[in-house]
Amino acid sequence: QEQLVESGGGLVQAGGSLRLSCAASGRSFAMYAMAWFRQAPGKEREFVAGISWSGGSTYYADHVKGRFTISRDHAKNTVYLQMDSLKPEDTASYYCAARRGMGVTITGEYDYWGQGTQVTVSS
Repeated sequence: QEQLVESGGGLVQAGGSLRLSCAASGRSFAMYAMAWFRQAPGKEREFVAGISWSGGSTYYADHVKGRFTISRDHAKNTVYLQMDSLKPEDTASYYCAARRGMGVTITGEYDYWGQGTQVTVSS
């Protein structure tokens, strides 16, 4: 059974860093575009960052550009989100998603989703 499992969330002070991991299992996700989304309480889910199946193209939402970095390790079937210079407004549940055979999209049209990991940034 295909599964995406996020980890690495936690509580951090503003200006700090966290690295989220998304471990895929059940199949190889090498040919899948991968992305991170987030959802804060009372708000809609929003796109954060995405990476093409090859890793050669990356995409970022304007509000995280320059602070977050997405990467993937095909050998480990894992995608990462390095988050630096965190702000209180980055507080949310972060979700990993996989899209089969297509490129990154900022909409929620993905085939697989993880259960989420909570990131809380204190001021």
